[in-house]
Amino acid sequence: MIRIVIAEDQRILRGALGTLLDFEEDMRVVGQAENGVQALQLVRDLGPDICILDIEMPLKSGLEVADELQACGSSCKVIILTTFARPGYFERAIKAKVHGYMLKDGSIDDLAVAIRNVMQGKREFAAELIMNSYHEENPLTDREQDVLKLSADGMTAKEIGAELFLSPGTVRNYMSEILQKVEAKNKVEAISICREKGWI
Repeated sequence: MIRIVIAEDQRILRGALGTLLDFEEDMRVVGQAENGVQALQLVRDLGPDICILDIEMPLKSGLEVADELQACGSSCKVIILTTFARPGYFERAIKAKVHGYMLKDGSIDDLAVAIRNVMQGKREFAAELIMNSYHEENPLTDREQDVLKLSADGMTAKEIGAELFLSPGTVRNYMSEILQKVEAKNKVEAISICREKGWI
């Protein structure tokens, strides 16, 4: 019997996953967590074979949980199950040595197959993630990258302008373009997104 812990902050999805996996004859969901801290505690207390982790959860992200489980030498195998196909997340998951990385829009049958394969020592990664990790191109121009890098270093629009021989207004225009291109709400989020994807 494959013993599973599910960590997912959306209650309906967490419950549905638990119910559907329990229908599999060779699987048993032994614990459910709504955040990363609970997930770590359940893995330590219950010693499951598999932990299915969402990435964006309160208190600790799924990637942070995966990092901690790897660091403490846990034998629990980690499968990331997420809506996010960001290359930066995928690369971090690979570094955390997760055993699987699947997208939530897949079928429960695919997930069950992935769980069985992981238990046999294989690694399971959604094809879209592998494709995206090699084919998502940097949308920023060289000048936009320069502006964002200097902004990430803590420089003001005036200081960036002096460094790049631009007016502060032009620097702000570049920043506005950057936010639109990377779909960020503000400069801090843009820096975070671009660092994740390796664009700056």
